[in-house]
Amino acid sequence: MCDEFTEADNAESAGHVSRRAFGVLAGGGAMALMLPSPANALAIGGKDVIVTTPDGKADAYFVAPATGKHPGVLIWPDIMGLRPAFRQMADRLAQSGYAVLVVNPFYRAQKAPVLAPGESFGQPEVRARLMPLMQALTPTTQVTDAKAFVAFIDAQPQVDKQRGLATTGYCMGGPITMRTAAALPGRVKAGASFHGGGLATDKPDSPHLLVPKMKASYLFAIADNDDQRQPEAKDMLRTAFTAAKLPAEIEVYKGAQHGWCPPDSAAYNAEQAERAWARMLALFEKAL
Repeated sequence: MCDEFTEADNAESAGHVSRRAFGVLAGGGAMALMLPSPANALAIGGKDVIVTTPDGKADAYFVAPATGKHPGVLIWPDIMGLRPAFRQMADRLAQSGYAVLVVNPFYRAQKAPVLAPGESFGQPEVRARLMPLMQALTPTTQVTDAKAFVAFIDAQPQVDKQRGLATTGYCMGGPITMRTAAALPGRVKAGASFHGGGLATDKPDSPHLLVPKMKASYLFAIADNDDQRQPEAKDMLRTAFTAAKLPAEIEVYKGAQHGWCPPDSAAYNAEQAERAWARMLALFEKAL
């Protein structure tokens, strides 16, 4: 999350967290629930990797089916960063036939995990540590990182470079997917944002202004309480994608609260998370 993302983030940037936001965020250090494996799950192999970027060495997790070549996927996590829940999500995606890199966006300052066992975003001292990490990320660093991460993916023998690449993002990762898609339109053919915030704003660097540079089909899975805070965002996204003649599925997931997709979130909503996951797979099947 970030001070431009969601109601919770606005509270964070002011140095406190609202009651609703606190409840959503507090479970960041919780044990992730076990996600179901897909039908006909492929055998996979995963490993910790180091990606060289213009700013240093980024730690990440790469996982892919054990045999064959497959479309690549770049995952941008939320403010709690690369952790067991996102490794599990990457494994599950690989079981469906994708070569997946999930990254530590805070590598400049700290290796993953940024949360110790028992810690959560609901703890003031943890928030005080994580917020500067997130705020240090800029549109410029996001793009330079994206280019390095995609180059790494494309260098892996498990990746089919003849097929399009996808990028997904959660919370603060949502707008980073849009910057990735705009910076690498020749490679990124699908993007998915789950409870992303700051996707469409009145700022000159708003991600929705980058849509004309994209060649990607998109899924925007919007949290109910995020939509209540900024109902105009979905309309701004629809207008931008329609003008660019790019397909975009933009939906408010009723009853799903900010953070509902990662299985270690206090806001985790299994039914709605599964529906969003299924829509992502459908997008990838069509666009990649």
